[in-house]
Amino acid sequence: MPNKRFFFVFAVSLAAGFLFSFYRSARDSARTVPAEAGKGAVMKADGRRSETATLAGGCFWGMEEILGKTPGVTGAVVGYTGGNFADPKYEDVTTGKTGHAESIEITFDPDQLAYGALLDLFFRMHDPTTPNRQGNDIGSQYRSAIFYRGESQKKEAEAAVSRAKASGRWKRPVATEIVPAGKFWPAEDYHQDYLKKHPGGYTCHYIRE
Repeated sequence: MPNKRFFFVFAVSLAAGFLFSFYRSARDSARTVPAEAGKGAVMKADGRRSETATLAGGCFWGMEEILGKTPGVTGAVVGYTGGNFADPKYEDVTTGKTGHAESIEITFDPDQLAYGALLDLFFRMHDPTTPNRQGNDIGSQYRSAIFYRGESQKKEAEAAVSRAKASGRWKRPVATEIVPAGKFWPAEDYHQDYLKKHPGGYTCHYIRE
């Protein structure tokens, strides 16, 4: 006949395992921001929320210069996305044959800067009506595009395009692409913070009223 001590030890071990599993599940749930509330945001170790946006609208130097200074933006990296082969270099992308767009990947705090507000600024800082062109820069690598993450960002992007069309700021149709985000390849180091390194360097971006 089994020992009573055996049953007692077994019951205590089982209860302890259950409580540990419950605690871990509750802890992980507390760290997760619901997608519908956070629009794809994730919780960082310091308790702050962070969301990522990837945008293309002409030469990435000027985009980084403006968006990198926007309150609520916590990081900005220029690079290439939307193309058809791995690890592109500037020399590849500039041919216009790779399918990549010069882009910027932005991390931001959605409690300080809403994704929709970021997109509204995006539409004020470049001309979204010129397909495959921005200012003097011509080619598919200079197209206007929003690379969304999840359905929430997709809906926000569609709403932002509608607002841009209704703003009266543009006389021609808005040609901005709304496409799923894919692999983002950071550009070479000399492209990062280019206008900080070269004040007065080339840019075709400015904030329109």
